Amino acid sequence: MQRELQWFQEVEKFIEPSYKEALNKNGKTPRMVFTDAHKKLLVEGQQWMKDTASSCTVVAALIVTMAFAAAFTVPGGNKDDGKPLFLNRGTFMLFIVSDAIALFSSATSVLMFLGILTSRYAESDFLYALPKRMTIGLLSLFLSLVATMIAFSATIALVLQDKVTWIAAPLVIATSIPVCLFGLLQFPLLVELVYSSYGPSIFRKQNNRRIH
Repeated sequence: MQRELQWFQEVEKFIEPSYKEALNKNGKTPRMVFTDAHKKLLVEGQQWMKDTASSCTVVAALIVTMAFAAAFTVPGGNKDDGKPLFLNRGTFMLFIVSDAIALFSSATSVLMFLGILTSRYAESDFLYALPKRMTIGLLSLFLSLVATMIAFSATIALVLQDKVTWIAAPLVIATSIPVCLFGLLQFPLLVELVYSSYGPSIFRKQNNRRIH
């Protein structure tokens, strides 16, 4: 739907302004004809957006819950004065920073996906508004997943570093697996969203292909 809207806007740049509101034999303007011809595509795009946003919202909400709970149940517990037991260790600071990033980025992701779910899904929304929200939501979700894995690794390292010194290498490998899987699955969609929204215009792409 976004690509069709881009084509329509590019064509509008090359026609006389008076033609934009001209009526055909059925009494319809070019915009009305475009709307009638893309009703099915609009519904399909709306359904895809809703399904994707709903699935990602569930994941982001789970990360928000875990990150919020982890902030109040710090590894190692607290001293009698209420301060965390591992407060002076660098790994603990890594846990706190990662957990905060996971909380804020996942909350941002939830808000972006909620913005998609509550959108009016007008034709113009598919041009920039909805793709931009989807891009920000997926990037925030990826960042929250990375931060969550880092926070988990830091927690395990804090708890076991005095007893199991070789735990660092397996942890890095294990935590990188879900991050890599998410990147492989969602990176092509992100690239397509960014390139189609902020890349060169369609006519410029066609001209470049002809030159080459």
